[in-house]
Amino acid sequence: MHCKWWLGAALLSLMPLASAETLLVKANGYSWERENLRRFDAMLISDQGKVLALGAQSELAPRWPAARVIDLGGKTVLPGLTDAHGHLLSLGYSMMSLNLRDTRNLQEARDAIRAYVQQYPGNSWVLGGGWNQVVWQLGRFPEAADIDDIAQQRPVWLDRVDGHAGWANQAALRIAGIDKNTPDPAGGRIERDAAGNPTGVLIDSAMKLVSRHIPAADATQNKEALKLALNTLVANGITSVHDAGINVAADQAIRSLQAEQGLPLRVYGMIRGTGEDFAQLSKDGPRYDTAQDRYVLRAVKLFSDGALGSRGAALLAPYSDAPHTKGLLFHTPAELQGMIRTAASRGYQVNVHAIGDAANREVLDAFAALPPQWRAARRHRIEHAQVVALEDMPRFVKLGLIPSMQPVHATSDMNMAEHRVGPQRIRGAYAWQRFTKLGARIACGSDFPIESPNPFEGMLAAVSRTDLQGQPQGGWYPDQVMSREQALRCFTLDAAFAAFQETRLGSLEKGKWADFVVIDRDILKVPVSEIAATQVLSTWVAGKQVYSRP
Repeated sequence: MHCKWWLGAALLSLMPLASAETLLVKANGYSWERENLRRFDAMLISDQGKVLALGAQSELAPRWPAARVIDLGGKTVLPGLTDAHGHLLSLGYSMMSLNLRDTRNLQEARDAIRAYVQQYPGNSWVLGGGWNQVVWQLGRFPEAADIDDIAQQRPVWLDRVDGHAGWANQAALRIAGIDKNTPDPAGGRIERDAAGNPTGVLIDSAMKLVSRHIPAADATQNKEALKLALNTLVANGITSVHDAGINVAADQAIRSLQAEQGLPLRVYGMIRGTGEDFAQLSKDGPRYDTAQDRYVLRAVKLFSDGALGSRGAALLAPYSDAPHTKGLLFHTPAELQGMIRTAASRGYQVNVHAIGDAANREVLDAFAALPPQWRAARRHRIEHAQVVALEDMPRFVKLGLIPSMQPVHATSDMNMAEHRVGPQRIRGAYAWQRFTKLGARIACGSDFPIESPNPFEGMLAAVSRTDLQGQPQGGWYPDQVMSREQALRCFTLDAAFAAFQETRLGSLEKGKWADFVVIDRDILKVPVSEIAATQVLSTWVAGKQVYSRP
């Protein structure tokens, strides 16, 4: 396993505490109160896992003398953190497969693939991902020829770091029947050489030509991958996650764990697409868990385009570094409007992936075409909202849409983003303050496993626009940095708002769930450079400890 941010946490007992109430004392606590940040040093929690009172220890301790007392020794307490965009099963499986994220060049990737092939000789396919030709400074996509000598008989299929391109060897191309005569599918592209032969990289919908031949995981494997992902999230202080693409298999795994009381955090699910998975999972309409808020399935996830790194993001004008292409729209306007109407008419929130400015405009137009009664109350979202034409930004607020964004994407993409879109369009890219000043509420996430699920890395990116090494000095387009309060809010209260859960989650207020995280430093006061190094000491959901740092 090759994964730097997995802490190897073990899920702790979810059994209720013996005392009727629990009193946390000596806390350096922060929470939102009617959307204003307040401090506290004591919190009283009911046996049902709800916040009973928040305030000063000198006031709360005498009023509840029989409460079980936990002394936090001055450690910082934050409301439980929400990752508003991630992929649970993909995270689990990424930790069980070949990971090329840390490779610095093609040769290191070859070495890692060779080691994996030798370590797992019984695996019928070599699966994994995380490669990034930009980091490798390769100047091109990798090719099947780069790895055919390593695994001649076994098919190799490796996702790009953004999940919007795949790298196959010749064995995988043969299984998929991909050759010179294979046409590009709608919304996808087969990379080809000068003679028209496939080189081994498939973009967006073309990836299905190979991936559909990979043997499907069974329910037991899905459940183990899910447990691994959930373990990782609570170890990183995540108490709620929005899963951006639930299929039937993922739903079954989550519900199975829920039935065993084995969900250590809260899952807000988005059904992937309006096809077969939607038909099966939406038979009874949106699914709520009003008693415990552990698993809610009330949203639908759609796609409008690909990713910027693979030039699959749909742009209004050609790419600045590839004038022959504008990227790929996955659907016609009529098709996208039809899918949105299908989901919205059934009462679902609709969350659409849009990276390029053309894709964002198409999605905005599609939402604008909805009947007002299917729009205002649904809190529809645009996932990523990554490159937006400046004149389109006010439409988010006018249409009541939530930009669901991932701050760490800015610092991961800064090595190529401006090359892709040029100095003018970049002003509408990763534009957090422009959205905020217009009145939009940003929900923050990570897009794991494309990025690390560590929310403190996301907060560092949000408040500094620098990478983990502090580069570039002064930040990349620093006029768009968030304040520390804004960053904390977009991972807590505003993320809860994006899931209709702001009255139950997102802050530590009386009557809300006692979901919180204890950390080793005050992220609102330490030097910015120290934020990403924050260590989670313990994670609590509904007043029960679900993770403790070894």
